[in-house]
Amino acid sequence: MGTNVHDERWRQCVTDTDNVLGFALGALFVNRTFDGESKPEAESMIKAVTDAFIAELHSKNWIDDKTKQEAEKKAKQITNMIGYPDYITNNTALDDKYKKLDVSQDYFGNNVRYNKWSLEENLSELGKPVKRDRWGMTPPTINAYYTPTKNQIVFPAGILQAPFFSLHQPKSLNYGAMGVVMGHELSHAFDDQGREYDGNGNMRGWWMNETLIEYNQRVLCMEDQYGNFSVHGEAVNGKQTVGENIADNGGLKASYEAYRKWVTQNPGLDSALLPGLNLTHNQLFFLSFSQVWCSLSTPESDHFSLLEDAHSPPRLRVLGTLSNSEYFAQQYQCKEGTKMNPGKENRCTVW
Repeated sequence: MGTNVHDERWRQCVTDTDNVLGFALGALFVNRTFDGESKPEAESMIKAVTDAFIAELHSKNWIDDKTKQEAEKKAKQITNMIGYPDYITNNTALDDKYKKLDVSQDYFGNNVRYNKWSLEENLSELGKPVKRDRWGMTPPTINAYYTPTKNQIVFPAGILQAPFFSLHQPKSLNYGAMGVVMGHELSHAFDDQGREYDGNGNMRGWWMNETLIEYNQRVLCMEDQYGNFSVHGEAVNGKQTVGENIADNGGLKASYEAYRKWVTQNPGLDSALLPGLNLTHNQLFFLSFSQVWCSLSTPESDHFSLLEDAHSPPRLRVLGTLSNSEYFAQQYQCKEGTKMNPGKENRCTVW
């Protein structure tokens, strides 16, 4: 058996274990790898990013006061779930969660018993109030998500690691990577689909008509902009990816403004430059954002992603978002009229 095959087997086994016993596995993961200070630091960051988003919201003259008030209310109602659910650190509570699930050395039987257990668990929730603090992702997962019907954002412990986040790296890197992810998920609450739900997760029209017309024009700008990007000669679907593009652009701006406020409030704490890099911390913020999307893919995979993925290709998530950022153009001194600084009239911004 070759090495690659062996790697895939262990990966498959870990994936199956995470799917079935993800919160038990999460307890082991958190105990061994998750720094106890990471959770409060991440909570502080998401508050700072949310405050920056709200401040930017109020600065927009195309949004009427009533819609601004509703939007701020929704932003403040978001449930931010960070790291892991508290019960996994309690062995009694964790045992209670899985007490009706029988696990043995029988792989096929384990899957059958899990499917039955999972169905029964879900059926038991019928007719009960929605649990707004229920986790859908397991703690070791390297991802994050926003749920419009719960107005909930989840950041599992798995993503609170380098290169996204570390207590031992400068704040510029943390805000550039993890902060933008936080702003991204927050912006989903106000993207082309998330905006249709209120702070309680109910689909309700809370936008004034004049503001909604202005909003849709900005969404159309972003659809057209990304629709002019291509990979291997194949165009990006600007309409299919617009929600994620809105989130990328809004998240970058909110996180940068939150970082700059932190610098103002903590002068000198993020002043030492990284060795070997002739870059300011403002520049490092954007470099950190760009770095997390470095990836390799085959042309076949790129083609499939263009057809199916709601996200733009990773390279264009970076180039498109940064070309819309006036802050990026300022910090990297991009000449106006160039690809990365098309000028105010040619940028697309929603949030």
